[in-house]
Amino acid sequence: MKFLFPRAVSFIVTALCALHSMTSAQRHIVIPRPVEEKYSTGSFILDRKTEIATISSNQELAPVAEYLGNFLEKGTGFVLPSLANGNPPKSNYILLEQDASLGNEGYELTVQKGSVRLRGGDQAGVFYAVQSLLQIMPPEIFRRDGLNKVAWKIPCATIIDKPRFPWRGMHLDVCRHFFPIEFVKRYIDFLAIYKMNTFHWHLTDDQGWRIEIKRYPKLTEVGGWRNGSMVGPYYNMKFDTIRYGGFFTQAQIREVVAYAASRYITVVPEIEMPGHALAALASYPELSCTGGPFEVGKAWGVFDDVFCPKETTFTFLENVLSEVCELFPGKYIHVGGDECPKVRWKECSSCQDLMKKEGLKDEEQLQSYFVSRIEKFLNTKGKNIIGWDEILQGGLAPNASVMSWRGTEGGIAAAKQHHNVVMTPGDYCYFDHYQGNPKYQPLAIGGYTTVEKVYWYDPVPSQLKPAERKYILGAQGNLWAEYITTPQQMEYMALPRMAALAEVDWSLPKNKNYQEFRGRLIRHFKVLDYVGANYSKALY
Repeated sequence: MKFLFPRAVSFIVTALCALHSMTSAQRHIVIPRPVEEKYSTGSFILDRKTEIATISSNQELAPVAEYLGNFLEKGTGFVLPSLANGNPPKSNYILLEQDASLGNEGYELTVQKGSVRLRGGDQAGVFYAVQSLLQIMPPEIFRRDGLNKVAWKIPCATIIDKPRFPWRGMHLDVCRHFFPIEFVKRYIDFLAIYKMNTFHWHLTDDQGWRIEIKRYPKLTEVGGWRNGSMVGPYYNMKFDTIRYGGFFTQAQIREVVAYAASRYITVVPEIEMPGHALAALASYPELSCTGGPFEVGKAWGVFDDVFCPKETTFTFLENVLSEVCELFPGKYIHVGGDECPKVRWKECSSCQDLMKKEGLKDEEQLQSYFVSRIEKFLNTKGKNIIGWDEILQGGLAPNASVMSWRGTEGGIAAAKQHHNVVMTPGDYCYFDHYQGNPKYQPLAIGGYTTVEKVYWYDPVPSQLKPAERKYILGAQGNLWAEYITTPQQMEYMALPRMAALAEVDWSLPKNKNYQEFRGRLIRHFKVLDYVGANYSKALY
């Protein structure tokens, strides 16, 4: 018996672990994981007679109710009746209402046998309650062809939730490779699923200018197209000769901004300066230090020719940014500020004269002068600037916010100076990196960033004092498109790392458990299957 007993204990322990795993799966479904999430016996039955009701002033929740109704119609085929600002029926209803006590973006979801109640601290909170409701439904609800089912079971549940950070973002580079408006909207839909609220749209760079500026048509006529692209790894230095490009009209920009707003996502445009400006200089060479000529960049990387900080350049950029501000109602304009070589400035008499006039000791301070002038102008438009952490060099503009990408040091320095920070260090938040064995992955820029590595990132550096931590707004994932050529490949690089980052931004550290998250994520893969996502399975 003494030899059999350990085996029996081992079997019992294994069984208990399996049971615990099952109950954990039943207890937690939603991504990102809520503050509280509890399930009980019984179900609410969604059928053709279920009503969607709203209680709000001035029809504030009508857009959320419409979103939910349209989503359920595409997934179920049911055209559900709606009731606005009245008393809900006695049973078989989904009620949307606001309750300011839940706080900004907070929500409470209650599913009972006869009703579903979605309460949010604001409209965004109600929208996030909708997203959680959809996730606890059978994954088939994400099909878009209307299943022929009589009824759908939604488990009885109580979810009480609010986000950890106010900035929960994803970035998309459309300059190195261009992605059409249909994909941009689809990308925004993925952000909505994971309760992300910021879409950082990288619209200008050396390899292409992608936003129509009516005052300067050459920006897209010339700067929107290049006469070839790099092929294969950078070190091979091989190029094709295929004319490549594209851009978004201002009408399309407005369409994307409105689409994102309907999902409570703010679009932050990036207009690069003073570096990464070759597409603009090819269009208007007089904005450079040398006068050109230039061509839109075919290679990836960094180029020595940048905007020259002279009055004609500032007039140009102020005119460009005036049109940009009209298109994007959000608080922030991203001005880049990264990877700006100073070679041309050191050789430029105009730059050197400006430095003497302004008492600037070096070209790093000249860059700070450049960014500060742009900030002052944007402040007159009611906007704040945000830039990559190089804008710290030479002194940070007074009201600037910083995106820390070269590790966390820039973010720490900015927070200590009481500037807002979005953490996006390359080792954790660059999704153009490999996520599995490079031997079996599509060509990437390098790096190695797995789902698990993303999941365990904490945006709040331990070096910060408690009073400094409030300046960390959240984290953002970045997708640079040098080696991402198609929408399908972009999805592959984004998913499922986007889901892991969503949990970083939303969920409390004390609730994090990678193995438990992995179980939820594998269940969630069915959702991605039904929406036709081309996601990576490298975590297996």
